Amino acid sequence: MTSTSPASGTRAPRVDDAIADALSTIRRNIAKFGPAYPDDTTVDDRYELRPAEGNIPLGGNRGWTTSFRTGMLWLAWELTGDEDYREAAKVDVADFERRVRAEEDLDTHDLGFLYTLSTVASWRLGADEAARDASLLAADHLMRRFLEPAGIIQAWGDLSDPAQRGRTIIDSLMNMPLLTWAGEQTGEARFDDAVRRHTAQLREHILRADDSTFHTFYWDAETGEPLRGGTEQGAADESCWARGQAWGIYGFAMNYAVTGDERLLEASRRCADYFLRHLPADDVPFWDLVYTDGSDAPRDSSAAAIAVCGLIELASVEVDAARAAEWIDRAHAILASLIANYTPASAEDSDALILHSVYDLPKGNGVDEGTLWGDYFYLEALMRVANPDWKKYW
Repeated sequence: MTSTSPASGTRAPRVDDAIADALSTIRRNIAKFGPAYPDDTTVDDRYELRPAEGNIPLGGNRGWTTSFRTGMLWLAWELTGDEDYREAAKVDVADFERRVRAEEDLDTHDLGFLYTLSTVASWRLGADEAARDASLLAADHLMRRFLEPAGIIQAWGDLSDPAQRGRTIIDSLMNMPLLTWAGEQTGEARFDDAVRRHTAQLREHILRADDSTFHTFYWDAETGEPLRGGTEQGAADESCWARGQAWGIYGFAMNYAVTGDERLLEASRRCADYFLRHLPADDVPFWDLVYTDGSDAPRDSSAAAIAVCGLIELASVEVDAARAAEWIDRAHAILASLIANYTPASAEDSDALILHSVYDLPKGNGVDEGTLWGDYFYLEALMRVANPDWKKYW
């Protein structure tokens, strides 16, 4: 492993140590879980098996977070060349192929998370034809959620569910790379058109005038009329859910790179500026950006990890060299705080790579725990700093 130092030149050794600790935890989790999947979040800093649901057994591949484990395995393999990580990732990939062919638990826009970090990554890293076919099936399933004339991908649930009809969420920006990849593979314009239209709608309506973001937004699915913004996991409809703002930094920057829509670049900058202005002294946000220093509200280290990746991605497409340097400097500062203050004192103390994340505080779900996505984006952040030429899976 090699490290590239930030401008201060002081943090590179910490990154190498952090990677070593993360890899030891991932290896222990391979032994603990085998081919079974851990749950979304830890309980008292330990992952338990994913609960059974319907016909899907205990530890089965359901929900939107299972691929974050797979993504960590791919990252671990790229960092080390150790075939144990690759073999564990390939077991997951075969299960994701099975899941999409069985049409099992696919009623979600999060097919982008699920298949980008599993089967698309397998294709990118090893030209796996079966994984490519599964990825294209997943992209086709995702396109079923595209609503005309609203021009959006519906987020959750059965498309006939009136409670979800016409709703999208800011996380959806991270699901667009599956469609972009499918367009590249097939040459079919429908994929690129969906990405262009969906991201434009989010730019116009989910990003507020003050540079904060709604978590969710509704359109009339029949007329395309924008209706209202709201939240599902934030403190209030008009507050700014920290993880969503971080998704905005990363997602708008990534989608700018493939669409060339300069308004998406500006949207990413605006999300970044707002996020950074609302960080507490230690650079790791509270779970909602309405909270400031002195609050006893929980932090969300997963939002910080996503933001590190997003700021580095934004810097890679930023046309202003001074701003790009600022994004990189702030990304390194946030990552340094995560390493110093939000990792277990000893790697053996937790199954999670980083502590103190929040899944869904309003529902009391995964508060002040480790999360699979927090772990993945933390390891991606370490990879991006250690190996700046790394090619992302997205």
